[in-house]
Amino acid sequence: MAVRAVRGAVQVDADERQLVLKATTELVSALFEANGFTAEDVISMIFTSTPDLTSEFPALAARELGLVDTPLLCAAEIDVPGALPRVVRILAHVETLRSKQEIQHVYLGGATALRRDIAQ
Repeated sequence: MAVRAVRGAVQVDADERQLVLKATTELVSALFEANGFTAEDVISMIFTSTPDLTSEFPALAARELGLVDTPLLCAAEIDVPGALPRVVRILAHVETLRSKQEIQHVYLGGATALRRDIAQ
């Protein structure tokens, strides 16, 4: 079993609590589905959000999905001029038999612009 890092991002429609939670839920669910992960596979998750998203901690969505005993951390992205607004990003560390090349990183909605080379 190897430890792998999995990335993902989603653009939120507006800085509203329910929209942040909905978008983050979709992102976490898509990461799990694309890679066949379960909550037991996840070692930890780091969530970042752009400075314009302050209505809720994105990690709450993961808690509500059942990641209750997984270390989760939220942080703010640096405020780079011209950066894509209203983005939640994830860096998850998981135990898996998948190789690095088999890991599916997930970029949803407007966040596909961040990694057109690997966005699904």
